[in-house]
Amino acid sequence: MSVSANGPRMTKGGGFIVWRWKALWWHHFFLLWTSIDGQTRYSILEELSPGSVIANIAKDLGLGVSEVAERKLRVAADAGEQYFSVDVGKGELLVKDRIDREALCGQSSSCVLPLQVVVDKPLQMHRVQVEIQDINDNSPVFPSKDIILNISESTAAGARFSLEAAQDLDFGVNSVRSYSLSKDDFFTLKVKDLSGGRKVPELILSKSLDREKKARHQLQLTALDGGNPVKSGTARIIINVFDINDNFPVFDNHMYKVSISENSAKGSSIVTLAAKDIDEGMNGEVEYLFGTHTPESVSSVFNIDPKTGEIILVGKLDFETNAVYEVDITAKDKGTPRMEGHCTVHIEVLDVNDNAPDIFLTSPPNPVPENSPKGTVVALINVRDLDSGENGKVMLQLPKGLPFDLKHSFSDSYTLVTSGGLDREKAAHYDIEITGTDLGIPALSSKKIISVIVTDVNDNPPVFSQSSYNVYLKENGVAGSILFSVSASDLDSGENAKISYSILDSKVQEVSVSSYVYINSDNGSIYSMHSFDYEKLKVFEIQVQAKDQGSPSLSSNTTVHVFILDQNDNAPSVIYPSSAALGSLSHQRMPRSAKAGHLVTKVTAVDADSGHNAWISYKVAEATDASLFTVNQYTGEVRTKRSVSEHDDSSQRLLIEIRDDGEPVQSATVTVSILLEDGLHEPILDLRHKVSEPSKKSDRLALYLILSLASVSVLSLVTFLILAVKCMRSSRSSGACCMRRSDCEDYKNPNRNLQIQLNTDGPIKYVEVLGGDMMSQSQSFRSCMSPMSEYSDFTLIKPSSTTDFKEVISVLDASLPDSTWTFESQQVSRNN
Repeated sequence: MSVSANGPRMTKGGGFIVWRWKALWWHHFFLLWTSIDGQTRYSILEELSPGSVIANIAKDLGLGVSEVAERKLRVAADAGEQYFSVDVGKGELLVKDRIDREALCGQSSSCVLPLQVVVDKPLQMHRVQVEIQDINDNSPVFPSKDIILNISESTAAGARFSLEAAQDLDFGVNSVRSYSLSKDDFFTLKVKDLSGGRKVPELILSKSLDREKKARHQLQLTALDGGNPVKSGTARIIINVFDINDNFPVFDNHMYKVSISENSAKGSSIVTLAAKDIDEGMNGEVEYLFGTHTPESVSSVFNIDPKTGEIILVGKLDFETNAVYEVDITAKDKGTPRMEGHCTVHIEVLDVNDNAPDIFLTSPPNPVPENSPKGTVVALINVRDLDSGENGKVMLQLPKGLPFDLKHSFSDSYTLVTSGGLDREKAAHYDIEITGTDLGIPALSSKKIISVIVTDVNDNPPVFSQSSYNVYLKENGVAGSILFSVSASDLDSGENAKISYSILDSKVQEVSVSSYVYINSDNGSIYSMHSFDYEKLKVFEIQVQAKDQGSPSLSSNTTVHVFILDQNDNAPSVIYPSSAALGSLSHQRMPRSAKAGHLVTKVTAVDADSGHNAWISYKVAEATDASLFTVNQYTGEVRTKRSVSEHDDSSQRLLIEIRDDGEPVQSATVTVSILLEDGLHEPILDLRHKVSEPSKKSDRLALYLILSLASVSVLSLVTFLILAVKCMRSSRSSGACCMRRSDCEDYKNPNRNLQIQLNTDGPIKYVEVLGGDMMSQSQSFRSCMSPMSEYSDFTLIKPSSTTDFKEVISVLDASLPDSTWTFESQQVSRNN
């Protein structure tokens, strides 16, 4: 689209109407031209007052008035002065500063200012061109008010004298179009057309001069431009008529055209001029020099040898500053008066690639979320090279391996877009080095670093330091003490990386795990709600969840396996003799005929603890006669140390201490009262004689017992380690550890398998007590009453409840006669 905006200029009378029609004609011309071009283009006259409206650019770009401010419609900043602005209230493109076409474009046929109009949110850039049309605001001006010519009286009619052309800063029709000369009988005026539309006046001698009649002529030369209204400038021509030297130097050509590269060294020869004067002597000797009004921009760059006419480069050329020089050369003879000839040298400066590309941002880059799709616009980039042709064409490149790309939008505009996925956790900041290289030989390049920040989105869940944790906790700990601390990390940042911890609801012995422990949501520290009892609970697990504060939030889980470690908090409990059935004393009878090693009774105790804490030893703490009785440290069998004599008291009392192997040691005592009687029948006497060396067998049995206990301890330790490894492996897949469903079902009815089996085949030989403990491991207790039991039985007792066994023994004590008792305990693991 194209719009012509005319400033408030007018002239008197019909001039205004002509000017208005001409402006309207230009408007339609540029409207048609820019429509074909396909770009937004406006045409305005120079010298419009600041604030003048050019067009409603928002409407032309398809934007509503409300979008102008919201989307920040603006003219992008560029190098040089800004001549235009946008009214954000109306969306109009306004003149910001005075526009002087002559200062901007000089004598160029086209004066177009390119604008880059940027719209934010989202970023868009539009190319707009504003053509500046010339108005007739400058009058023709001669370089000098007085033009002095020295003409010999012998000069023949028809001689021509070149005059300095008037200069008009306006362009085209508004520049110099004609010259007029005041009326004179000897001189007429002719205008010569040169290349580039220049018009040079020439003074022609109509008839020969007669110095004796008139030695000085004065004429008025007027230069007229083609504007409306017409403007003019004048100069006075002073002609001095001299005698004798009646020929002037003549150049081979009126116009010399040469070219030179802008990187030429100082002292380079540009061209050698030649002018001939047909006079003889001093009148024919020629001297070369620049024209009288040669500007400093020429004289500072070029010099001419006055004798040879060679033009030499003495300054630095710059194609970007001045691409063409028009140099007026004068050749003067040395006659009296001196005659001169004139020519023009057209010097064209050839461009070389001496300017590197300039890369700058039209709009600074915005932070980019890491989940931005491919093709997201990051920044707008412009590139410019002051060179021309191939030297001014620039290619932009990005380093390889970056998730960004450059898209070419206009001839010198690019957009930086994403070309792949971004990951803030891998790269939160990019310093993108853009390289611009022109197509010159040799090519020049420049670099620009653009910093792009990648913002975080919540795409990483918290990760625990371990997939599962094993915690070993001593029983009877203080409620509220810290059990363990879990830790999780999140690769995100800010709120997305803030983690809170919680315990997922699960059951431990049909009770919510939250009644056992609680967790600090900020640091992951797990605290106990109460003290734990190993005899009731040996292991349980906690499901911990870590959740971040992102939106939507992400979470992960881990399992904490808590193993309760046994402490020696239970004293041994005597299950035989039973104090409940017989009171605080155990009454035993023994014949006075008993020999050394006679089995008096067997004390049996159990400890609710486990491991070393449940290893029990027996010793005699007090005795009526310490030399008569002894107790086996491991079996609790009370035997005679020697044969009973007639002098021994008939009533003997033993205080037996039962100690465990824990730290600190727990102990219990039982009192055994032994009555020595004469003639007591010993049903096992005959059998005893059949057994050789019972004391040696007892010693061997003690050794075997020690070895068995050591083997059982090692086996228990190995089994525990194997179970722990299986727990850790199985917890990763199923989250369960060490406890079977059938075991839990047995826990609900701990005494459902309690059985008492009596062998009634003849004399009672044994009784078995079967029952389930708190952790679903059934116990089998066997009491053997074989006549050989005193030499063959040993006890490994691990009851589930001391009270239960006391009740069982009470029943047995009440139903069986006093005799020799031995107990066996065998643990049986229940199959799944």
